[in-house]
Amino acid sequence: MSDSRIDASGVLVLGAGQLGMAVLRALAPRLQAAQSTATVLIAPNVLDAPSEDDAANLAELRGLGVEMVRGDLVSDERTLTRLFRDFRTVVNCTGFVGGPGTQLHISRAVLAAGVKRYFPWQFGVDYDVVGRGSGQPVFDEQYEVRKLLRGQSGTEWVIVSTGMFTSFLFEPAFDVVNLEKQTIHGLGSWETKVTVTTPEDVGKLTTEILLAEPRIIDEVVYVAGDTISYGDLAKVVERVTGRTFEKAEWSLHKLRSDLAAAPDDVMARYRAAFGLGDGMWWDKSKTYNARRGLRTVDVEEYLRARLQ
Repeated sequence: MSDSRIDASGVLVLGAGQLGMAVLRALAPRLQAAQSTATVLIAPNVLDAPSEDDAANLAELRGLGVEMVRGDLVSDERTLTRLFRDFRTVVNCTGFVGGPGTQLHISRAVLAAGVKRYFPWQFGVDYDVVGRGSGQPVFDEQYEVRKLLRGQSGTEWVIVSTGMFTSFLFEPAFDVVNLEKQTIHGLGSWETKVTVTTPEDVGKLTTEILLAEPRIIDEVVYVAGDTISYGDLAKVVERVTGRTFEKAEWSLHKLRSDLAAAPDDVMARYRAAFGLGDGMWWDKSKTYNARRGLRTVDVEEYLRARLQ
């Protein structure tokens, strides 16, 4: 039996939201083929009183043969530690919905449980480059999670750096591309770059990385659907839509001034952070998927599909 087969046994995915479902759609069939099973942690309220979307997800998970375990990630650390002890591998797909401190809380419980391998919620930017003080408090916490993991040797860890989700570029509240208002804003400058990946590609690539042989250990693995400047993004949007958009460059000075005027505005924090450039992008040609010839969806393909 290969190392990856052994490591695949006892995989717990935390969360069945957009990313958790994408991971499970890719991972569960692969584990079944290896005579193993994926398990997902589901919040009690989702199991007891599911919304229409929740019910659809739960039905899909049952169809995939995914086992479900009830648990609340805001439980005390000892409760989480007892829950995690039953699993060799934990893949954290919870996002930031749990509030400040949640990712450190989960990570400490994973380490205390003696989990053999951990994929933390680091599906985002390069927090080593960003460091502390980017203007986005959750980025500071992600940096602290990395310090925590590197300060121990009992649990192997793998960080999958994906950039932002591609769809976020087109989120009206983020206000980079607003398709309805036909506006495009370049954060920092038109030359500033950003790396983006769709959740579906993150799910597929995370599965490939988890099952890779030889096993990937204590490493930051970079993936990308696309790395694009805001100027090139504007060209793609206008080419695909066939429309002319109103364009404005938002300088770092403006972004920081906006944040100072509204320090609790989450989107102002994100715009100020992504306007920095450094740590928000990496060369797609050097990513895990590019080196292995694994196809991903770029911004143009994503937008064409969205507009169909």
